[in-house]
Amino acid sequence: MNTITKYVVLLTLCLIVNNVNAQETKNDSIVIDKIDSKIKLFEQLKMTIQDEEREFLKTEVELINQQLEKGEITETEAERLKKEAAKKRALNIENRLAIIDNKIALLKRNEAFYDDNPSESVNFGVSIGEFTGFTFNSKNRPRKYDKRTTSDLVFAIGFNNAIGDGQKIGDDYTFLSSGFVELGWAWKTRLFKESNAVRLKYGFSFQWNKLTPKDDRYFVQDGNTTTLEAFPSDLKESEFRITNLVVPIHFEFGPSRKRERKNHFRYSTSKLFKVGIGGYAGFNIGTQQKLRFEEGGDRVKQKIRRNYNATPFVYGLSAYVGYGGIGLYAKYDLSPMFKDQSFDQHNLSMGLRFDLD
Repeated sequence: MNTITKYVVLLTLCLIVNNVNAQETKNDSIVIDKIDSKIKLFEQLKMTIQDEEREFLKTEVELINQQLEKGEITETEAERLKKEAAKKRALNIENRLAIIDNKIALLKRNEAFYDDNPSESVNFGVSIGEFTGFTFNSKNRPRKYDKRTTSDLVFAIGFNNAIGDGQKIGDDYTFLSSGFVELGWAWKTRLFKESNAVRLKYGFSFQWNKLTPKDDRYFVQDGNTTTLEAFPSDLKESEFRITNLVVPIHFEFGPSRKRERKNHFRYSTSKLFKVGIGGYAGFNIGTQQKLRFEEGGDRVKQKIRRNYNATPFVYGLSAYVGYGGIGLYAKYDLSPMFKDQSFDQHNLSMGLRFDLD
């Protein structure tokens, strides 16, 4: 091995050793930073444990008071239960703080970083600079004794058409190729304290109402007037779509099952019949016409977005009859499709509704 080769090998070994030492120093620094950060986290966790146990105690005391008001227990029994709950929560604080103190002592006593997977009890949130907060896993939270409001996703799909005075469904628009889709979120609130027979269902929904004119016709806007006219050539496709954002409100009636547990109760309408009657109001947020035809031997496809004098404020009536999470659904726009027209038409939709709670 010549001198140059020896120097190259020696330089390479020096660089490798230097990089290893630097990496070890960097790793040591990272470990120290992790230990310090985790100790800070555990110190904050001690405060949160005390707050959490106090909230649990408050919930238990409220439940005992509710049982006392209903006459299910006596005042003497209520006082005994409150003392037992306070003693239990005090012991919980003592035990949980002892666990945290032991973990802090373990970290301070050892150079290695111990990971006891605190994520099982702590969820990290948004951090700005150093860690600023955390939340407990939902499994640690007590159930609410009485949950009067629930929420679910609403999806509906079916046939759509439009009718005016003296018209029948299908006079101007094809029945099978005209449709509607509705997608929204709804909250359901029990109206009576001791009964779930009547619920108020409310939320917001996007409604897409599509019409397919018959006989090669399309919509033409001329100033403040919108008319349905014959297309100058053979139309392969003519589609008119109105998009609305509405707030539906329904009174929902039907039986339910009361499921009582030790610390809470719930009403369930699963596999039971229900009827909803109400309406909706909102705004038109988009109007589009799509045309497809041939011109000079070329295939042309147009998407025209304009207001077409569509009614800006929409409102109507709606109802559904269902079993469990599926039902028959119908809605009718009391507002006309177009404003200030000599002849009014109103959207009418029928289909299936899915309440995905």
